Amino acid sequence: MSDLATVAPGHPTARILDQKMKKSHALLSGVVVLAALVAGLGYIGFHISQDFENVVLGSVWPYLLLIVALAIALGFEFVNGFHDTANAVATVIYTHSLEPNIAVVWSGLCNLLGVLTSTGTVAFTVITLLPVELILQVSAGAGFAMVFALLIAAIVWNLSTWWFGLPASSSHTMVGSIIGVGVANQLMNVHSGTSGVDWEQATKVFKVLLISPVIGFTAAALLFLLSKAFIKYPELYEAPKDNTPPPWPIRLLLVLTCTGVSFFHGSNDGQKGMGLIMLILIGTVPTAYALNHAVSPQDVQDFIAASERAGHILDRYVDSTGVLGSDPRAEVTDYIRTKQLQPDTVLALRELVEDLNHEVGLYREFKDVPGNRQTNVRNDMYVASEAIRLMQKAKNPAFTPDESAALTNYKGKVDKATKFIPTWVKVAVALALGMGTMVGWKRIVVTVGEKIGKEHLTYAQGATAELVAMATIFAADNFGLPVSTTHVLSSGVAGTMAANKSGLQLSTIRNIAAAWVFTLPAAALLSGTLFWLFRQVSH
Repeated sequence: MSDLATVAPGHPTARILDQKMKKSHALLSGVVVLAALVAGLGYIGFHISQDFENVVLGSVWPYLLLIVALAIALGFEFVNGFHDTANAVATVIYTHSLEPNIAVVWSGLCNLLGVLTSTGTVAFTVITLLPVELILQVSAGAGFAMVFALLIAAIVWNLSTWWFGLPASSSHTMVGSIIGVGVANQLMNVHSGTSGVDWEQATKVFKVLLISPVIGFTAAALLFLLSKAFIKYPELYEAPKDNTPPPWPIRLLLVLTCTGVSFFHGSNDGQKGMGLIMLILIGTVPTAYALNHAVSPQDVQDFIAASERAGHILDRYVDSTGVLGSDPRAEVTDYIRTKQLQPDTVLALRELVEDLNHEVGLYREFKDVPGNRQTNVRNDMYVASEAIRLMQKAKNPAFTPDESAALTNYKGKVDKATKFIPTWVKVAVALALGMGTMVGWKRIVVTVGEKIGKEHLTYAQGATAELVAMATIFAADNFGLPVSTTHVLSSGVAGTMAANKSGLQLSTIRNIAAAWVFTLPAAALLSGTLFWLFRQVSH
């Protein structure tokens, strides 16, 4: 990453940072971090013990697997912390608006708040890119091979690019890893009709990742030019001097932009690993995590009513030539894989909806569904939800507006039961992101401030780039799409340099371009190879 290029020990800015790190307030920051870590770990431990209250311990192997998988998943978020999150603190540290220790702690807390308030939409958008068979078989060898291959490939590539100072996006890396697993899964089962990547979803996500840096460059350049035209405050367009803080209005502006980028980074990037963590939990401890036990009895009654309405609607569109097979879920899964409506597809979906209605109605609450049935119920719900989404998108069958609204309501009830993220998972991810930020921040300050443009970053350029990054991440979060903080912010800085005619350092730009070209195929090749190796071991 350009933002993670090594800071030379003798660099003037590096010497100033080293001096600041030794100030007395470093102890206070350390105490705050330690207190947050202890409180977070205590919260996580308490809620995990509550979740496991009704879990019957059998073999110790699944729980060892759970610990290892969670450690790797949180390791990805930790690496994401110093790979991406540190962009948020670059400008406030470089401009001396905040002391380094205070800045990283503040950014970590804002990331925590962003993660905790996130909806989980981005997390499940990432999950829908995966082959549906592997999602449904997450408790089997293939499912674990998928999760381990994805996470290890992403960590290895991120660490490699960090080590060589190459600008790379964690979002690009994760999408590349998913593509690699999907393609490998399809090639390994070429004669069985097994699905690979959902290319329609992958293309939508990749377009966002591709155009977001362009938006960052253009929008930051325009905003910078507008500010120069209308905001007549000369100090705003100056570069930092020694280690003197800027005037308080500029300082306040930069602290606010740092806060916004940190918060929205947590709300977007923090979700990338959450979906995979949920797959790990579902695969290892389905009794506790396959279904949302926090759903109230009233919500369950609403689900039953919505199920009956959905069943009646689907019954109107059943093809008279269709013949119900022995496994409705398999028929509907085939539709999700091929996107081709068959004569028995709607019939199978209606049967699935009615079976779920009867089963949930029998137990009244999701937590009362027997442990050996929770995974099956969850898989049936996931398949039904995805099939309805695809049918509505394709407008085949052609549901009326009222019917479509009723099916959307039913889908929402299903998703509430299956697409949930426990708060302790969010806390764990937030801690991992925050700790990563505190490890990696120092390596990015000089690069963002001095190695993108040929002149030092001014206060206005830093604030403009961060305002655009905030807005871009916020928009992507609302559309449920992952976006690269690294590329948006660094391209925003480049845009302000171009607008100010400060010149661009082509070596840094070449590195960013190289990351765009190589990250996706490299991560795909690495994850696909790992998936193949893990499948050989798990057979």
